Amino acid sequence: MHALSIPTWIIHVSSVIEWIAAIWLIWTYGELTQNKAWWGFSFAMLPALVSAMCACTWHYFDNSPSLEWLVTLQASMTVLGNFTLLLAGFWIWRTSKSQQA
Repeated sequence: MHALSIPTWIIHVSSVIEWIAAIWLIWTYGELTQNKAWWGFSFAMLPALVSAMCACTWHYFDNSPSLEWLVTLQASMTVLGNFTLLLAGFWIWRTSKSQQA
């Protein structure tokens, strides 16, 4: 756990907590508006959350070489998360355009 300083740990952990809160708030917004596109967006945020948790786990164990697979998983989840967020954002945009017409 010595791989990161205390302030860096605070940033890492608070970012994960903030991301979880954002997922919950977006899900709640989808419920209030009954717009399933927002539910999709909250699901699309999950790969990025997994990515962040991989980073925190790897750092927690002092960047152990035996856990280097977490780095690969983190990178993969980041790429997947970027695409899922792109698609979810497109779905929200398309839904909002159809509601305006």
